[in-house]
Amino acid sequence: MAEETAHSEVSAQRERLVEGLRSYGGHYTELGRLFAAWLGLHSTDAVALLEITAADERGTPLSPARLSERILLSPSATTALLNRLEAAGHIVRSREHTDRRLVTLRSGAHVRERADEFFGPLGAQLDAVMAKHPPEVLVGFEALLTDLCATIDAHIAERIQKS
Repeated sequence: MAEETAHSEVSAQRERLVEGLRSYGGHYTELGRLFAAWLGLHSTDAVALLEITAADERGTPLSPARLSERILLSPSATTALLNRLEAAGHIVRSREHTDRRLVTLRSGAHVRERADEFFGPLGAQLDAVMAKHPPEVLVGFEALLTDLCATIDAHIAERIQKS
């Protein structure tokens, strides 16, 4: 009986946590939509721009193929999107690799400035919220998120393989 109760409590906690993550995802999506409108872009273009900028800032710039995977667009749709972003001066495609066939995507400096202007105040607010929690709680939460994402990724791969 104690085992059933413990399992029930874990299931209930999982449901609450997943609902919280789903809500966070909705807020994140809305924030992306507002950023897109603020830039005067289609939301898909803004999401791609954020992915390119974030990867660039991490020092791991994306290729068009990797961007396509990250934003769930076909290669041809991604090419059209990149053409729009490049024509508007938001990104630069370069050939930095020794294999000159590989294309690297970089965001323009003005994009980083605009993103910092839009997201900077929120970043400061999120830092303040996180500072209220002990470092070990944040490390545990980060580990939990990593494990949850890995589990979902494995499930997705399994489903795709069965398709």
